[in-house]
Parts: sequence; C-alpha cells; structure tokens
Amino acid sequence: MTETPKKPADKQLTGPRLTPKYKVVPPSYRRSQPRSRAASEAGKAVAGSSEEGKTALAWLHTARFLTTSAQLHQLPPHDYPEVAFVGRSNAGKSTCINTLCQQRQLAYASKTPGRTQHINMFSLGKQGTTDLILCDLPGYGYAAVDKLSKARWQQVMANYLVSRPQLKAVVMLADSRHGLTELDESLLDVIRSRVEAGLEFVVLLTKADKLNKTEAAKALSIAKLQTAGGAVQLFSALKRVGIEEAALRLYGWRMPAVSDQLAPVATENG
Repeated sequence: MTETPKKPADKQLTGPRLTPKYKVVPPSYRRSQPRSRAASEAGKAVAGSSEEGKTALAWLHTARFLTTSAQLHQLPPHDYPEVAFVGRSNAGKSTCINTLCQQRQLAYASKTPGRTQHINMFSLGKQGTTDLILCDLPGYGYAAVDKLSKARWQQVMANYLVSRPQLKAVVMLADSRHGLTELDESLLDVIRSRVEAGLEFVVLLTKADKLNKTEAAKALSIAKLQTAGGAVQLFSALKRVGIEEAALRLYGWRMPAVSDQLAPVATENG
C-alpha cells in the first residue's frame, strides 16, 4: 500500500502584530476604556500640575460615554450644565476631549474628517453622580459627505447652540497655525446673542506645539481681536500645553454633584 506523502506544514508568518488604531464600537455599547489602560495618560496630565489642577484633572478622568443623538429631540432631558465642543472637522476636538479626560478612546475620532454626524455626550462626576456633561458636536467645513446630509446636521448643531437650555458654555477649537476661519466666525455670530446673555465661551488654539513663541503670541492676539476680547488660550495635546488651564475652566463650570438620573435615558437612546 502506497503511503500518501504528507503535506509540508504551513510556515507561520512572523513580524509585528498589527492592531487597529481605533476600535469601532456601536454607540450603545461604547464605554470609556478601563482605568488601568488610562493610568499612564492620567499620570502625564497630572504631573507638574498645581493642587487645584490635579483636582480638576482627577475630576475630568471620571468622564464616561453617555449617549449619542442625531436629532435634538433624541437628547436626554436633564438639569445638568452642558459644555459644547465645536470646531472644524480637523481642529482636534476628539483629541482635546481625550487628552483632558486622560482617556485615549473616550471620544471617537473618525479617520475621515466630516464623517461624525452625531452629538456625542459624556457625563462627568463620581460614579452615580453627574456634575457636568461634555457634548462633542459634529465638525464643520469638510466636504466629505453629500450636501444634503451636511446641511441637515449643521442645522441640528446650530439649533442646539441657539436653543438648548442646558448649554452652559462653548469651547471652540481652532488650529493655531490658521486661526479662526470664516466658518468659525459664522458660528460666533450664531451664538453671539447667547454669549451676551451670559453663555460662557473660550477658544482653544490647538496644535500650539507647531508654533514658536513669536508665532504663538501673534496667534493669541489675532484670535482675541476676532472674538472681541473673548477668552483665548493655547493648547497642545502633544506638548501638554494649556491642559491645566482648560481643565480648571471646565471644573469651574460644573454644578454641585447630585443624584445621577441619566443611566436609564442613555440606555433608551443608545
């Protein structure tokens, strides 16, 4: 009886293991990364901070995903103050939120600017309580989607900024190398009446590590003129510039901790 020759074993490929840069998870199942994975990020942010800064950063580290909504009527009803993060699609909103909260994947950043078309909300406060809600709004100014869709969600964003009663403050992010664009100034016009009525507002000039001292000073001066003397600061996630200042500002906008009633709402909207 003739023996069947054995097939040679397949050779195993060797080399570095490839892992995706971002883990895509359906909104209803998204949660902040385990604290153990975020520990190094928290340590970097806290190092060198003042006692007040450490308190603010520790508080920001409590951030967890709450819900995502494509329409205003889908947003959960509550009495907590909200802080909206706005800016062009490539201004670094998600990176800023992740850096301030010391969590790498809290706010999802699409590889294609302009793809995120939802209002993503994150609650802050000790487990079981809520002091503040961060709202990551869709970026604007990128033609990565069809005109009809872009017009729809930009209208949703404008309506949120004009009519959302819980809105306490707006954080606008702009690339420090380019300053405020015409679209940024258009958004300022949208919220001007609310700012005059007491809405808090600050501009974070991102990617400040790309500028030297002279360029940074010039960028700050121009932005302050464009915002009529409004609050403006430099920010760099890479070089840890302006993190404590921004953290203290957010910490000052919180409300005293109260019983958290949002979990059931988040589940329904998830």
